[in-house]
Amino acid sequence: MLHSMTGFARESVETEIGTLTWELRAVNHRYLDVQFKLPEDLRQKEQSFRKQAGAVLGRGKVECALYFRRAINQETELQIDTDLVELIGNRISELTSKLPNVAAANPIEILRWPGVVQQIEVDTEPLFEQASGLLDTALAAINEMRASEGERICSMLESRCADIEAVSGSVRKRMPQVLEATRAKQLERIEKLNVEADPARLEVELALIAQKIDVDEELDRLESHLVEIRDALQDKKAVGRRLDFLMQELNREANTLGSKSADAETTKAAVDLKVLIEQMREQIQNVE
Repeated sequence: MLHSMTGFARESVETEIGTLTWELRAVNHRYLDVQFKLPEDLRQKEQSFRKQAGAVLGRGKVECALYFRRAINQETELQIDTDLVELIGNRISELTSKLPNVAAANPIEILRWPGVVQQIEVDTEPLFEQASGLLDTALAAINEMRASEGERICSMLESRCADIEAVSGSVRKRMPQVLEATRAKQLERIEKLNVEADPARLEVELALIAQKIDVDEELDRLESHLVEIRDALQDKKAVGRRLDFLMQELNREANTLGSKSADAETTKAAVDLKVLIEQMREQIQNVE
């Protein structure tokens, strides 16, 4: 089953000491690139979070942001270092006596002084366990979104494969007519030259021309690649790179078909194939 590389998930949980929220955003990328934005209390746990993400995600650039909003505790939340406040007050009084025109100190500014308001230390282990469990939930949510988008891409690719198969089949069906028309055109040219051609030599030349414009080999490879694409669409592993390679191979066969074209219909078929292949390639750029 295909997975897209784009997705978004937001999960929150209320704990005894505050609210944890994970936000995950994923876009396409050549490899797996996971970036974390963590609160200071859990920054040392980044490697553990990275292993969790790597076990679920295969490819993509994923931004994982964890937000922690502490619960307000009126009894313990605002612990003020009164000794430091008293020291700051004494220094302000000394300055005021020497500089009488200086405005009075704002108590809010004093509270912003480093160390005046003391944060309660958080026990990181229980918080980490809750954040880790919440990350699993967020990863499952974003993976579900990526799988849903992958189903849509898979349906589109299967539809384009059927279209390519139809174009290939029409070219194969017309090839005997194309070869016969090319043979008749060459004979007509010789007749207009009003020269007598060696029948054996003429047959050899006509056979070489027919071989030059024959596209059975290209059509066979084209249809073989379609089989591989359909197999990849049913694979449970990440197949984005494999599909991207197959697009290159399909495009090569379409180019060869166009270069060998002996009539307008075959040229149009080659152009139609390239359009279909490009539509598939654009979608595959987003496949994990």
